[in-house]
Amino acid sequence: MYNIKNSKELAKLINYTNLNNMISESEMREFLEKAKELNFNSVVVSPTYVPLAKEVLKDTEIKVGSVVGFPLGFEDTASKVAEAKVLVENGADEIESVLNLSYLKEEKYDLIEEEVRQLKEAVGDKLLKIIIETKALEDYEKANAAKAAEKGGADYVKNSTGFVSPNHIFENVNDINIIQKHAPKIKIEIYGGIDNYKFANQILTGGADLIGSNQGYEIVKRYKELRENTQVKPKPITLTKK
Repeated sequence: MYNIKNSKELAKLINYTNLNNMISESEMREFLEKAKELNFNSVVVSPTYVPLAKEVLKDTEIKVGSVVGFPLGFEDTASKVAEAKVLVENGADEIESVLNLSYLKEEKYDLIEEEVRQLKEAVGDKLLKIIIETKALEDYEKANAAKAAEKGGADYVKNSTGFVSPNHIFENVNDINIIQKHAPKIKIEIYGGIDNYKFANQILTGGADLIGSNQGYEIVKRYKELRENTQVKPKPITLTKK
């Protein structure tokens, strides 16, 4: 199992996510306050709420991420680049762009690479993650998508938008293995259906660098309750036989 020392370390491996398209500002503030409480690696919010997230989290180390071409990825490259630039101007630290699956199905890898390259140029020193929607792909397509993302200069490959049915742990590990083999320099984030510590730990043990979860708060709070807030007083022992 993945060696997590405490709840603070666990939170730093989670990108706490809320892409609800009908969330109110008060509900988003509540979400962001929860993120502050546990100090996650990042929050992922809709473009609408990037300025609010930057305001609420300004005195923390929590990064603010948001999405481009979400959730289908079929926008033209110029539109995605324009979206990415606006997000950066509004303070986003991480940009997640959905891969154009039409390009992938047509094996137009040069167009995928060029789109990723333009996006990376647009975001500069901010992190660029490419979402490849592995549940909809054959293994060879996952490999080619990851290779194209790496060649284009992306920092991460992310497996899912969350709009496709969550993967089983073995499917996730298979995806991680494929990406590591065919794009060994790129980092990996796994998202979708991760709602408890056991599943999160399995994903990390399987080789993911980060996990994304709508249930990040619940995962860390439950871990903290079980591992850090339960006091057990050991019985006195002697080290010699009577």
